Amino acid sequence: MAAGVVLKFEPDPRDSSPIYMQLARKLAQLIREGRYKPDEALPSERLLAETLSVSRVTARSAIDQLVSQGLIVRKRGSGNYIAPMLEQPLSKLTSFSEELLRRGYTPSSRWLERKIDMATVDEQLTLGLSPGAKVVRLERLRLADTIVMAFEMSVLAQSIVTDPMLVGNSLYEYLASVRQVPVRALQHIRAMNAQPRLAQQLGIPDRQAVLFITRIGYLESGQAVELTHSYCRSDYYDFVVEMRREQ
Repeated sequence: MAAGVVLKFEPDPRDSSPIYMQLARKLAQLIREGRYKPDEALPSERLLAETLSVSRVTARSAIDQLVSQGLIVRKRGSGNYIAPMLEQPLSKLTSFSEELLRRGYTPSSRWLERKIDMATVDEQLTLGLSPGAKVVRLERLRLADTIVMAFEMSVLAQSIVTDPMLVGNSLYEYLASVRQVPVRALQHIRAMNAQPRLAQQLGIPDRQAVLFITRIGYLESGQAVELTHSYCRSDYYDFVVEMRREQ
């Protein structure tokens, strides 16, 4: 078993569900309690079966359930690993880094491009820029510990980000340092299938579903300060919104 995790399992005779479902619930409970760490390897199906005195079919079926729930990732030729999961509330404006730090992960960026460029017509309209204005383009992979979670492209006016190399792991941390951090945002989310280049960057199969998110961040004055397009792995992201019925 993984270091520090002592797993004991006995089927509940009062539970009418299959044994593999009971085992899957037990493992899911340990994962959600943080007993296993992100990207930590699970015992092999054979070792799991021997340790818990269940059949390999039962162990494999339990793992299959956890894979389908997005709690475990299978890596071909390597084994089964705990998947990082980012549960992000839609009612609260936070950055990628802030959400990961709050959940005990280490956020980082793998930079693909940081440059100054001319704003497109759409960017001029979205950010309220004059014709001929320049913008900073930031293109990167967002990681939780060592796992690639998303591909992200951000566009900001050069008057706000004078030098793209000054932006570190957290864009919002930089914006806070220059007193230009958004206080509200509009966010649009839709599902799409990853094309080959995007799939390769995210480490997923071609055509696998991803979440495409467009965010426009606004200052207190109402000025749009940030335009970000994110392609998030749907097996690692879970967006949550609380809804209330009007009385």
